[in-house]
This record gives sequence, structure tokens and C-alpha cells, in this order.
Amino acid sequence: MKIATGNDLATGDVVWWDGAGWSRHVEDAVDVGDGGAALIAREDAARRVNGAYVIDATETPHGPRPAHIKDRIRARGPTVRLDLNVAPADAAAGSWVI
Repeated sequence: MKIATGNDLATGDVVWWDGAGWSRHVEDAVDVGDGGAALIAREDAARRVNGAYVIDATETPHGPRPAHIKDRIRARGPTVRLDLNVAPADAAAGSWVI
């Protein structure tokens, strides 16, 4: 599976393509398949996201899990203060561990 990520231009937050727009929650990300490059070109041109790129991910019961450690860390937020971490979209569903 392939998912798209980048940073929101207004806030700088890490965001994930959810099929209709950008979400702060990796659990909302959808498979962009082979259309990822076109999606990113369109979103960059619309100036909704900065530095977008497509990554490999694994589907889990709780949503996509980025394949690379760098993107798993980006999905969970800063590593220096736990109070700045991004909580899962559905906290009751649990979450995967980095």
C-alpha cells in the first residue's frame, strides 16, 4: 500500500491524504496506489500542502502503518515531549507502536 504525507501550509502539522483532503491522523490515510505522483502534483499546485511525498505502508486493523521508522515517528509527533504527541483519531481503537 502507498500513502501520501506532507506538511500543512497553515500550521506546519504533519498531514496524511484521506481520500478527500488532508488529515492529522495517519489512521485516516488511504491507499493512493499508482496515482500518488499526480495527487501530490495537484495538491502542491493548489498550495494546500508542503513537501508532500508518497511512502510505503502496511495495512493494520487500526489503519495504515508507515513502513519506514522516520514516517512512523512523523505520524506520532515530536519525540521530546509526550504531551505534544498526536493522539490516534479513535483512541478506543488503540494504536501500533513505533
